[in-house]
Amino acid sequence: MNAIEADGLTKYFGELLAVDHVNFQVKKGEIFGFLGPNGAGKTTTIRMLTTLTRPTEGRAKVAGYDVLEDPLRAKQHFGVVPEVSNVYDELSVWNNLMFAGEIYGMSKVERRRRADELLSLLALAEHRDKKARNLSKGLKRKLVLGMALVNSPEIMFLDEPSSGLDVTSTRTMREIIRQFARRGMTVFLTTHNIEEANLLCDRVAIIVKARIVAIDSPENLKMTLDASRSVEIAFKKAPPSLQDWLKASEMVSAVRKEGDKWKVFTSNPSEFLDALVGYVGREKANLLSVNTLGPSLEDVFVSLVTDEGKGGG
Repeated sequence: MNAIEADGLTKYFGELLAVDHVNFQVKKGEIFGFLGPNGAGKTTTIRMLTTLTRPTEGRAKVAGYDVLEDPLRAKQHFGVVPEVSNVYDELSVWNNLMFAGEIYGMSKVERRRRADELLSLLALAEHRDKKARNLSKGLKRKLVLGMALVNSPEIMFLDEPSSGLDVTSTRTMREIIRQFARRGMTVFLTTHNIEEANLLCDRVAIIVKARIVAIDSPENLKMTLDASRSVEIAFKKAPPSLQDWLKASEMVSAVRKEGDKWKVFTSNPSEFLDALVGYVGREKANLLSVNTLGPSLEDVFVSLVTDEGKGGG
């Protein structure tokens, strides 16, 4: 049995088609990414899966329960972490966890046991008695996560879990998500951070203009853009002729300056590297680094979004 199933899931708001006959399955224990530009239908899809919005057409099951026919049973099996941290600022970390457990109908003994576990798991024990309003953004995100985990759900819906976090907090959040998956939890993740999806997800679905345009593992999706292979080069001091030389090369399809590096797109990296060695020798340039790169998940995302945009639809 799949953890999540969407079959022809569709939502109209008046004449606006927000989600257009979406189909996908999420396997148990999988980290599944749901990516798309703003307004593509991500939030509406999640709201239908989590019983907050009623579909116009189609069906969805979460943990085996139909979200229309048995929403209460479905809710007992999932937790939700919204993009905005919805903690109770006047309550302490401990009391936020206890209150969340009470909402789920847990006994006081069970709530206390689970809250202690989560304080340890999320490294919040030293902040137990702090009011939520005094927590940093990263600690608030952890607390929201704890509140969603208090009933030990099988499935977790995470909406932009690392939004607004610094680098250290983002890495911590990603490792926590990986821990969930290792323990068998299914994670449904929406994010604008394409690299985050690349690092975390077993599979991703990309939704554009209300329709899913691709579902596969990040690596398989990258293989669809073989022509997007590139070479990244950096010099201690770039030769004045570099830009003209790159533009004149028949092997180079495009050049992009990225910080102190040049990203050179080519269908034949080996041939380009041979030519680069000759150029560097002639110019007596000091080449600092060279990296050959395959297409990134971001390249795939941009390509699909652009193609759909050109198609009108």
